[in-house]
Amino acid sequence: MDGEGVPGTVETNPGAPDADPPARPARRRPNRWKVLFVGLFVAGVLGTATWVLLGSRLLVVRRIDVTGERLVSRDEVLAAARVRLGEPLARLDTGVVRDRVESVQAVETARVERRWPTTVRIVVRERTPIVVAQHDNRYLQIDRYGVTVVASAARPRGLPVLSVANPTQSDPALRAGLSVVRGLPSWLGRRVAGVDVPSTEAVSLRLADGVTIVWGAAERGPEKIRLLHGLLTASPRRGVKTIDVSSPEVVTTK
Repeated sequence: MDGEGVPGTVETNPGAPDADPPARPARRRPNRWKVLFVGLFVAGVLGTATWVLLGSRLLVVRRIDVTGERLVSRDEVLAAARVRLGEPLARLDTGVVRDRVESVQAVETARVERRWPTTVRIVVRERTPIVVAQHDNRYLQIDRYGVTVVASAARPRGLPVLSVANPTQSDPALRAGLSVVRGLPSWLGRRVAGVDVPSTEAVSLRLADGVTIVWGAAERGPEKIRLLHGLLTASPRRGVKTIDVSSPEVVTTK
């Protein structure tokens, strides 16, 4: 049995060197010229874009559109906005322009938009008069906030006449009368020809058919309207000239 290997064993050469481990792929060093080129390219693109937006004549204001104006003229809106033709559109501060336009008394709100490439659009929402008050031989059209929208020598049609001693925004009687008018439903509001407010606790409505509604204080409007709906839409009133709902618990007619 000499010279035969032992079954189940593998002969090794103890003097042979170990096998080399697998070689790792070498890391590629970044190409400095490529990095420099990309950096210069990006800087050039950004610089060109900045010049186009802010310095060139390509994207400047060439047209100003105004919409929604009726009580104020387009020239008034443009004068308040102070947007210069030729100004870079990107530099336009739309918030500042909006505030300028809203400083016009007849303007309630405004919206300013950039319309690329060369247009500015100003959308105006004007105040809506709900009453007219006579003061110093002038008729003041007043909105729901007590702001005088426009004054004229002739009385405008379609607005109830508000009678107060001092038709200014700070007058409590004016605010009380406006509060009542704002809360009226359309079926009643369109029948009101006048509103008399000698004091904040004594508001009266004069209807176009000659009936006077003694409203009293501005509070409890929904209750008073519910009572009036039953009285004014029921069977014809015979000889009724005054309806007093100042105390909703006790309604009287005359």
